This record gives sequence, structure tokens and C-alpha cells, in this order.
Amino acid sequence: MNYCFGVDIGGTTVKLGLFEFNGTIVDKWEIKTYTENEGAAILPDVAKSIASKMEEHQMKKEQILGIGVGVPAPVADGIVNGSANLGWKYKNVKAELEELTGIKVKVGNDANVAALGEMWKGGGQGNKDLIMVTLGTGVGGGIIVDGRILGGFHGAGGEIGHLCVNYEETEVCGCGGRGCLEQYASATGVVRLAKKRLAKNDDETILREEEITAKAVFDAVKANDAVAMEIAEEFGRYLGYALANLATAVDPSVIVIGGGVSKAGEVLLQYIEKYFRERMFFANAKMQFALAKLGNEAGICGAAKLIL
Repeated sequence: MNYCFGVDIGGTTVKLGLFEFNGTIVDKWEIKTYTENEGAAILPDVAKSIASKMEEHQMKKEQILGIGVGVPAPVADGIVNGSANLGWKYKNVKAELEELTGIKVKVGNDANVAALGEMWKGGGQGNKDLIMVTLGTGVGGGIIVDGRILGGFHGAGGEIGHLCVNYEETEVCGCGGRGCLEQYASATGVVRLAKKRLAKNDDETILREEEITAKAVFDAVKANDAVAMEIAEEFGRYLGYALANLATAVDPSVIVIGGGVSKAGEVLLQYIEKYFRERMFFANAKMQFALAKLGNEAGICGAAKLIL
């Protein structure tokens, strides 16, 4: 029996999975991410955890096909040139982890890797050409073309959140740009849209009665709150138009929506798809939308698929 490991390195925890060659998850677990001292302990901790798991399952190195790794940064040839979440500056993740473990390693950007996971075992299953959008604190994304991650020359392919969707924006995005999709379609972006709408006038809305969050907005939408529905329309217009432009370039068969905001469910897709259909290229008419299914397992599944 051949096995591989899938590793999803996040700023708080590292998620790890042990997979059989056929994709079955044998074991999954987490360890803490120690970002002190420029994240010097992260890869040694991953290597120790993998070695411990191999001992627990009485595995020999010859049985391991490889270790797939997703990291929150652009990746080119296994190298990361800075990751704020991990404290890394220059880091040759592939070479360092191979030296620590003696096992072949493949590395990818975490959002791209999660997209690969959703293609393999999640909302995009059965498709080889897809776009995945993760709506969390920011907007992440991954693009899969013919079953392969579109990584780009600098490893920054799929940075959907930084498509410019508003050329008149004056506030600065976290990336340093202005008018990025992330400023309108992330969880924090939805809150920003909501606060601006509430400040516009005194229209009655249940959103004035509680803390403003993306979840509160879409819960209010489900309760047919008129103001919340206006906010959802604006969110959907920004994201739907952006995806229509992206689909024109990539021509996916499905767009998978994940991340914390996606927990709103099908109502979310209604607002996105409405504006997507309004501006899409005619050749994308049969393209479908789907919700992500793997949740926190998308990263380890996609990382394993890098090997498998």
C-alpha cells in the first residue's frame, strides 16, 4: 500500500492528513503553528509530526509517495519569497522539508491547493476546469485548467481578491491597491458595504439591532429584510461581474464558492449568479455555480492531490 501526506500550513494551525493512494483519508490531525523567529520552527515541527505519525502507523519511508504542502503565499518552484502570516521571508519549502524528511515534496499556494481539493473530492468533483473563490477575511481563489493549478510565473496565479472592480475607490486595500474585489466581497467587505448603507439614511432594518457581520447580513436577507437585500445586491454585483470577466479568460465549467461567507448557502449563489449572467460572455452560458463541500479538509485534500 502506498501513502502520501497532505499538509495545509495556516497562521494559527497546521492541518495534516495521511492518505492512501486511492484518496481515502487514513488519519488527520493538527499541530500549532509557531510563527516566532520568522517561523523557523514550522517546517521542523511538520517533519517531526509526520515522522511520529509514520511510527504510529508502523510505516516505512519507502511506502510514502510524497508530501504535498499548501502555504499562504505565492509559490514558485517550491520557494516562498515572503509570507506575512507565517513570518517567513525567503523560504525554500520544498528543499528544506525534503532534507528534514527524506521524502519528495511538492508545494503550492493554499488557495490554489484548496481549489484542487474541491475539484478532486468536493464541490467541483467531475470537472477539470474550474475557478474556486474563497470568501473569508479576504477573498482568495484558485484556478484549475485541465486538472492542473494555474500557478503563474511568479506563483501568484489565482489572486482573484485583487482584481480591480472599482476604479473610483479611494480607500486602500490590504495589498496596497484600491478598488480590489476583496474590499467588497470578503466577510470584512460585506461589513464595510453594510456600514456604508446604514449610514446613508434611517431606513428600518434588523441590522441596526445587532453587531454587523457578513452572517448577520445574509441572515437578514433570509428574513426578507429590504436593507440587507440591497447590501447583498451590491455584493453580488461586484463579485458576479468580476467572475464574468474572469470566466471569459479562463472558460471554466464550474465556479465553486467557499470560505466562511459561503455558509450562507444557496441564497448567496443567487445574488452572485444573477449578475454573472448579466455580464457573461455567451460561451459561458452553461457554466454552473456550486458551493464548496470540503470545508477545512480542502487544503489537506488538495495538498495530497499534488502528489497523487
